[in-house]
Amino acid sequence: MTSTISPTSLSPTSRQIWNRSRGLLLALVLLLAAGVTLAALRSGDQHGHLDPRSADRSGSRAVAELLKSSGVTIDVVTTLDRAAAATGPDTTLLVTDPDLLTPHQQRVLRAATAPAAGRTVLLGPGIPSVGTLAPGVRTVAPAPVAARAPQCTLPAAARAGKADIGGERYVTDALDNDACYPADGIPSLLRLSEPDAGDTILLGSPDILLNDRLDHEGNASLALQLLGSRPHLVWYLPSLSDPSASDGRDSGEDGGDDFLDLIPSGWLWGTFQLFLAAVLAAVWRARRLGPLVPERLPVATRASESAEGRARLYRKTNARDHAASALRSATRDRLASLLGVPPKEAHAPETLIPPVSARIPSTALDPSFLLFGPAPADDSALVRLADQLDALEREVRTS
Repeated sequence: MTSTISPTSLSPTSRQIWNRSRGLLLALVLLLAAGVTLAALRSGDQHGHLDPRSADRSGSRAVAELLKSSGVTIDVVTTLDRAAAATGPDTTLLVTDPDLLTPHQQRVLRAATAPAAGRTVLLGPGIPSVGTLAPGVRTVAPAPVAARAPQCTLPAAARAGKADIGGERYVTDALDNDACYPADGIPSLLRLSEPDAGDTILLGSPDILLNDRLDHEGNASLALQLLGSRPHLVWYLPSLSDPSASDGRDSGEDGGDDFLDLIPSGWLWGTFQLFLAAVLAAVWRARRLGPLVPERLPVATRASESAEGRARLYRKTNARDHAASALRSATRDRLASLLGVPPKEAHAPETLIPPVSARIPSTALDPSFLLFGPAPADDSALVRLADQLDALEREVRTS
């Protein structure tokens, strides 16, 4: 038998794929555009941060010009070697981002500044660097930057008065120190005297050096006194491109570091949170809230359409055994209701065959072959089986 039903492809078309994925693609494009826009807007804010050559709001050109007008020479360096070589009794070394230095760089810098008898100013050193660059000092949770009174006897702080200071706070057991600008009783500025008449100043936040904050309160006075106590100022801007950043690993001092040690902890926590969110989403999508509940179809579907659709699927996969099984099962159910056979026993040959044989002529086809026989070998045999099952059911109904 040649079927007139055209095969129907179950693969999604390109239009269906586009309709399903365009929402996700649009979201990705918007996310990418937002990221690029945000990066472009924020890039200018950090350009030249604390750079004495930058006139941006976050730069420090204003205080550098005031220092130069006071007779202080300024050298801007970006490598550890130049910063360590420039230390001396007539030099103030300003480190703008101590936490950016590797442990090896911190040890080298401390070894150079400790015996130099000069002044070292550290801006916002935190847990990663304060223990090495200022031994014996511990950090406390940061405080917001605000106008604070000095509340100490340090001459520079007393003359400057209130200043915008906050950020990191420091505590120490050293006796020879000046603790100024306390926030909740813990100082944001700490001056430590070195054995050879030098000193180290820890400043919790760099706001007093920024261009847009220099004219607030006593910021300018405090900045000029802290950085202008020596005739020479070395302005050290740590850089990730500094070759000395890898010297410690090359020599084996920090050989235990691996790739994960180089990733900031925030990224690791973020990755873990994304993984947890993915697991929860999978659990949410896979959950089952009890047994399936039948629902009414949104539109009425004719029985002939459903039969044709299932027939196409059977024909597409050559599933003649499933088609024959469906035909025989439906016929057995109907015959059982006609003959008074319980529905649970309708599919048992020993229960259904005897009453069927008793209702049809002896010349009819064998009901056991029709109702429980093997699968048809080809499409013609399947069509012939359907006709014979229909004839068998008519004989039982009319007998």
